[in-house]
Amino acid sequence: MRITSVGQAVFAATMIAIGILGLVKSEYAAIWDGIPKAFPAREALPYLCALVALGCGLGLLWPRTAALAARVLLAWLLAWMLLFKGRYILLAPLQEGSYQSTGENAVIVAGAWVLFTRFATDWDRQQVRFATGDTGLRIARVLYGLAMIAFGLSHFFYLQFTAPLIPAWLLWPVFWAYFTGTTYLLAGAAVLSGVWARLAATLAAVQMGSFILLVWLPKISGGTMNDFNWGEITVNFALVAGGWVVAESYKGIPWLARGKLGNK
Repeated sequence: MRITSVGQAVFAATMIAIGILGLVKSEYAAIWDGIPKAFPAREALPYLCALVALGCGLGLLWPRTAALAARVLLAWLLAWMLLFKGRYILLAPLQEGSYQSTGENAVIVAGAWVLFTRFATDWDRQQVRFATGDTGLRIARVLYGLAMIAFGLSHFFYLQFTAPLIPAWLLWPVFWAYFTGTTYLLAGAAVLSGVWARLAATLAAVQMGSFILLVWLPKISGGTMNDFNWGEITVNFALVAGGWVVAESYKGIPWLARGKLGNK
């Protein structure tokens, strides 16, 4: 077993956990929602997703299978985002929630895309050249930046859902809802412009991680979690894993660099 980075290990472990959770109780693996009610084999599809997540997560931990696992996982997640999550935007292009939901998967896709560029083989570079190398990294970072903007806007559009999640001891829930929404917007702009992109990508991942500590852990300890909450915490862990991998893709780039998507 050879792990090239902490982010890879975290992402792989998260996919394994999502796979196991999906096999045990598929509704908790909320990254797979969005399936139309009339879709064939709708009930079985989440279990197939769980197997893909589990298999690819395990595959990412081994050098001989990492390239194949990253390739399959990226293709699966990207197809899911375009076919099932993306349809929300087509059905309701003026509802911010459509972009929020799609953005969640975009972060995970971005993480898988970074890993794909890292483990790309000669075959990958020949057959899907646009998805590898620096171009592949740019695409992954664009997806991540756009997702951060969607997250930021959701804090403003859905204040009535965001503010109540702020722990009471922090006080001023409306302020913190607006503050975190603003930081997401700034992070997205930084990643897309390449201005302080590494710092922004890293802080965005930290902010997503803080949500687990400040919101979900207290709810778990207080015994107030419901099925929806468990689905959301699953997504939250996946977002942190994806964000971590994207942040690591800037390794070697100065924290305050000003270049195209942080490449210079």
